[in-house]
Amino acid sequence: MASLAEAVGRAAEVSDERALADLRREVAEDLEAAARSADYRERALAYRAIGQLRFNQKTELLRRGLEDTSPAARGSALLSLELLSRAQPGLVNAVRPTLHRLANDDPNGAVRRLAIISLKNGSPQADTITLLGHLGREAEEKDLRSAAASVHQALRKKAASR
Repeated sequence: MASLAEAVGRAAEVSDERALADLRREVAEDLEAAARSADYRERALAYRAIGQLRFNQKTELLRRGLEDTSPAARGSALLSLELLSRAQPGLVNAVRPTLHRLANDDPNGAVRRLAIISLKNGSPQADTITLLGHLGREAEEKDLRSAAASVHQALRKKAASR
């Protein structure tokens, strides 16, 4: 999967949309194969590549990544989701129930924090604001409480400005 890893590295340097589209075309098959790999590292690379390559056509693959058994793969999918949803908040809204579950119940603290951070790019839904308020007060992990409180405040401000 070196070609996929190289493409991810090159994507950061590419500012031309046409060159980025060419890069996506070059690695599309490798990305699909890596996402189906038995090796969690290859799956994590594939999910991370979706965001780095701004591969909006692969959002269904990201949904699968959110359900992956590997915390590294789930985290990579969340990083890409957060990156892509900055321009397309509908991505967060489409997977909101999954993000709620990950934020509230995932056994991995980093995955929980990444799910919370991803929620900030979606619509300020009441159920999300309530969940984040609760996590901001009640979560055992300090970093998780802090992330939840921060996103809770951001979404409340977004809701108030509507």
